[in-house]
Amino acid sequence: MHLSDIPNIKHSNSNNFFLLAGPCAIEGEDMALRIAEKVISITDKLEIPYIFKGSFKKANRSRVDSFTGIGDEKALKILRKVSETFNVPTVTDIHEVSDAEKAAEFVDVLQIPAFLVRQTDLVVAAAKTGKVVNLKKGQFMSPEAMQHAVKKVHDSGNKNAWITDRGTMFGYQDMIVDFRGIPTMRQYAPTVLDVTHSLQQPNQSSGVTGGRPDMIETIARAGVVNNVDGLFIETHFDPSNAKSDGANMLDLKYLEALLTNLIAIRKTIIKL
Repeated sequence: MHLSDIPNIKHSNSNNFFLLAGPCAIEGEDMALRIAEKVISITDKLEIPYIFKGSFKKANRSRVDSFTGIGDEKALKILRKVSETFNVPTVTDIHEVSDAEKAAEFVDVLQIPAFLVRQTDLVVAAAKTGKVVNLKKGQFMSPEAMQHAVKKVHDSGNKNAWITDRGTMFGYQDMIVDFRGIPTMRQYAPTVLDVTHSLQQPNQSSGVTGGRPDMIETIARAGVVNNVDGLFIETHFDPSNAKSDGANMLDLKYLEALLTNLIAIRKTIIKL
């Protein structure tokens, strides 16, 4: 598929990487609109095709008392409001078969979480909505194994699949991005690098996932150099008080400088 096939996508002919960015979770309407407005102002300035990201619920939590959401319908309606207010496409992740049709009424891209990407019924349900399906590579999977997830989408009559790499677990509490996997996965589908989740440090003894946000630009630069089609970045204006994944999110105030540097690298790579 071409990016221009996604409703409300802008700058699809700019020859830049596309960007999925926003908060980890929808915490409320005001925060979602505030983040979207800022990211859109930046991506319009830099001519980056942009899709607003926000989880309408969080199912993969370390502890039973971790934040899971403000209510499914309420959060999905906020995603729709972001889309209608700023004329921008949106993406959210789904966790159960019943989520597929429900979320598809509100967003343009359905994302399959890394822990669930081998769940055939979930992948097929997402595919049958006709929406773009963003398949996050399992931390436990090889790049080559992702061809089978893509094939499930295609075999369900939907040719609109992406792969997102979010690191591979080589130890109990850390993940590594193996950049050799990017050209491999690009053979199967457009490939996105999830910069911020790749820097998570899960399984901490506290039950709260840690992270290395200081390495965001390092990972993002390497992704652009290796020709990723898109970047995924979770961002928040107050990461330390975010209700989910604050430890690895990018502070919104740093986003423009980061993307400006990445665009410069992208232009250099194209000229080579």
